[in-house]
Amino acid sequence: MVFRKLPGVSASGMGLRLSQKFVFLLFLSGLVTLCFGALFFLPDSVRLKRIFLSKTESQPVTVGSENDAKTDKKNAGGETLEEVMPSRSKTESASKDEKVTSSSNQGANTDTSFDYNKFKKCLLKPPLGIEHGKPSDPQTLQRREKVKEMMKFAWDNYKSFAWGKNELRPLTRNGHIGNMFGGLRGASIVDSLDTLYIMGLMDEYNDAKEWVETSLDLNSNGEASLFEVNIRYVGGLLSAYYLTGDEMFKRKVMVLGEKLLPAFNTPTGIPRGVINLGSGTSWSWGWASAGSSILAEFGTLHLEFVHLSELSNNGIYTEKVMNIRKLLNKIEKPHGLYPNFLSPVSGNWVQHHVSIGGLGDSFYEYLIKSYLMSDKTDEEAKKMYYSALEAIEANLVQKSPGGLTYMAEWRGGILDHKMGHLACFSGGMVVIGADDGAPEKRQHYLDLAAEITHTCHESYSRSATKLGPEAFRFDGGAEATATRLSDRYYILRPEVIESYMYMWRLTHDPKYREWGWEAVEALEQHCRVEAGFSGIRDVYAQTVSHDNMQQSFFLSETLKYLYLLFSDDDLLPLEDWVFNTEAHPLPVVRKSFSLQKQVK
Repeated sequence: MVFRKLPGVSASGMGLRLSQKFVFLLFLSGLVTLCFGALFFLPDSVRLKRIFLSKTESQPVTVGSENDAKTDKKNAGGETLEEVMPSRSKTESASKDEKVTSSSNQGANTDTSFDYNKFKKCLLKPPLGIEHGKPSDPQTLQRREKVKEMMKFAWDNYKSFAWGKNELRPLTRNGHIGNMFGGLRGASIVDSLDTLYIMGLMDEYNDAKEWVETSLDLNSNGEASLFEVNIRYVGGLLSAYYLTGDEMFKRKVMVLGEKLLPAFNTPTGIPRGVINLGSGTSWSWGWASAGSSILAEFGTLHLEFVHLSELSNNGIYTEKVMNIRKLLNKIEKPHGLYPNFLSPVSGNWVQHHVSIGGLGDSFYEYLIKSYLMSDKTDEEAKKMYYSALEAIEANLVQKSPGGLTYMAEWRGGILDHKMGHLACFSGGMVVIGADDGAPEKRQHYLDLAAEITHTCHESYSRSATKLGPEAFRFDGGAEATATRLSDRYYILRPEVIESYMYMWRLTHDPKYREWGWEAVEALEQHCRVEAGFSGIRDVYAQTVSHDNMQQSFFLSETLKYLYLLFSDDDLLPLEDWVFNTEAHPLPVVRKSFSLQKQVK
């Protein structure tokens, strides 16, 4: 290399200076290399790498499809059976799961100061009643025993053919993993814990408990639905702890709860819908409009997260869900309605599509239940719920020419006269809130709840199988009937039976028990197969075709609500318990046992 000589500088002087610069640059280069190399080999390297390789700020990655997500709520079935990955040994899995990682950005921790015995004393009634809710009427008792037999049959076949998998495929007699739980297994086990316990199926409950203790591996590294993991796993473990007092359930749920916190690391604090439970990376569903978050997903965390704060004595969980509420109260609602899609980056609505069914449903449910679970002290939740209900009545509630009351969907001001099976929970929602609105509206709410529940019963009674379709319409001369082939299936959903249970509890009108028994007979005739229960593809067909899926929510919700329908009211009394959207009972938080600090 030849250097051009500079004016006034000798060749030897210039060479010396260049040598010094070369040494300095060499030293600086080595230092930078050393520092950046160290960053990527630190124990917490996953989060450090996300500084440079951020998935959350990139174009949303497609995960599944809109039909896979359970906001089209609880449709975790799908048709693709994933490969089962080799699992850790039971000992390794259990020991690793018991440790709450201290490296969390939020610093959540498990505090063992929660006094379970003190909590039990604050319940107004025994959780299982005086005689486990045993009804005095012989016919009702016989019907309840039939539901219990159905649960045992479904469980025994799951244990025989799909143990440790997420769900049973009863026709092919094997297990299903699915792509909703991020590598977590045993969804049917965790979902069934409280059902088995309240039914007194103690051998089955103990098998489930042992599996959770030894084989539920929370150190998964897959892509999970924040919503699904929260309502099924977090809800199921919380419920099991509160019903039994077994500290193992508490330790497990606190580990899992902390793994969900990184989903809230967005500019607005609105969590994204998908999270990698291992790395903490989160992103939006690929099918969600413009990378948005879904109302029924980020709006269905409040009950569980309040209890995570109760058990850990750490307010971080409550802060996260209260921040969601704060943003929702700040932004403008079209006609007082809450659209289904919200940007977690800008905090603005993405589309003006409003539904009380899929994509919206459990957000409204959690508003009234947050108020009830707070021992009726959460005035903000109360105000939000009744304001939303007023807007729903003004814009969505319709009456068909045949006199059926239904909840239409709203698309930018245009009504779509369709009601989904998922929206049939709303009869129960309206009735549990009837006593706490304006006194002059109490009877109106009771009537509205009864009318909606009647419409949903009509959607069952008008089919050949006496089971309801996924969605039914009120246009073109149709009333409470599916007019599209794609809406004719039934996947063991619970929402109609859920409303029967609440309507029975709060009115004691015997027709709701009769309607529930009609559902039992239809399930037995059309959904029971040799190795479990299966959904069907067309409720209007005389000869049914099964979908080969026993959904975990059939065990958690459908059969539990039927059992409660045929039980006395002192089994899980509503004065003490609020059911999450997966039917996992969570206790009312009373000041006398609350450890949590008030979050403003």
